[in-house]
Amino acid sequence: MSLTKPFIQNALRQVELPSGGDLVSNGAVAWIAACDAYANIRLSLPGADARARKNIASVVDAAVRAEAGAAGIDVAKLGVEFVDDQGGVVERFGQAPTAAEIPADTNQSPGQQQRPSAQGAPPSDAPTLHGVRHVIAVGAGKGGVGKSTVAVLLALALARKGHSVGLLDGDIYGPSLPTMLGLDALDATVINGKLQPFLVHGVKAVTLGKMVDPGKPLIWRGPMAHGAFKQLIERTAWGELDYLVIDLPPGTGDVPLTLAQSLSLSGAVVVCTPQKVAQDDATRAAAMFKQLGIDTLGVVENMSYFIGDPDAEGKTKTYDIFGRGGAEQMAQRLGLPFLGALPINTALRANLDAGRPSGCFDPATAGGDALPAAIEVLANNLESQVALATMGRAKPSLSIS
Repeated sequence: MSLTKPFIQNALRQVELPSGGDLVSNGAVAWIAACDAYANIRLSLPGADARARKNIASVVDAAVRAEAGAAGIDVAKLGVEFVDDQGGVVERFGQAPTAAEIPADTNQSPGQQQRPSAQGAPPSDAPTLHGVRHVIAVGAGKGGVGKSTVAVLLALALARKGHSVGLLDGDIYGPSLPTMLGLDALDATVINGKLQPFLVHGVKAVTLGKMVDPGKPLIWRGPMAHGAFKQLIERTAWGELDYLVIDLPPGTGDVPLTLAQSLSLSGAVVVCTPQKVAQDDATRAAAMFKQLGIDTLGVVENMSYFIGDPDAEGKTKTYDIFGRGGAEQMAQRLGLPFLGALPINTALRANLDAGRPSGCFDPATAGGDALPAAIEVLANNLESQVALATMGRAKPSLSIS
């Protein structure tokens, strides 16, 4: 057996912080690389001083080695690094493996993915974002299907699994992240010409909604939206990320085209509600991604059903307001993966309206087990589809010894 990223994540869940919770659930794990008997861990704990960093590094080292020992795994080198908001290393502890010991092409190390060319697609050498492993677009054929809700929940779910995650509000004309993430009291900051993302709920978030008057409509023509979107992508200090989730505007207009031409994407997620009219528009969105040479990683059925409040006996009743299962049938018809179905309930609406999306992951504040369980299924399936898409792009290699 050898060290793997999931194995180390499990060990880090045993490390509790003084403020409560463990390293993984608090989104403090910025990056993990592991191969054979070598591993390197990067932590993001902005409030920790030198003494606290030393103590945490010691506990992390002990926790990983204890788990490894119990599993019969040797640990040759284990490095623990602390990074700032931009991903720069502040302090190192232990023995960090060399690049030769952890190859750049392992699925635990950060790298840059390239999208294959396709008919009607932009050039296959579309640029990548430095330090960002996977860029995932979340789109929909029409507005009002909960695309931003799905983007936020997926980003938080991936972060809670130990990934370093960024979330970009690409919905230029109707940004929703300021409300959903509770950014009202925060101001945008620029350092050395780079926009600093907000570190909230375990993710790094950027939204145009924090740079304009919230009550003023953006009456922009295509070139203006194009330029604004490119600046949000290129002039943000993302640091190193496992995933960058981009919430696209609805439809098949300028911004999706700009995205496809500006970045090499790992793929796209199409959001759809069950009813026929939403399926028609989602089908067009999937066709757009295909024409642009972007893999569709899967379809999410949002608002699949409504969960009523519990009765006196604590039992709840579900209502198929829009007709459950329509998006899944559409995915099957188009030959696309189905990532899962998200229910809607009063708690989901209340949490996002109040800027508390983390409340959707705890049954006590999410209206029961159904919503957290559904989000976990979505995140697991998305991880699997990204891994499959990445494997499909990998070039075969031959080793001669």
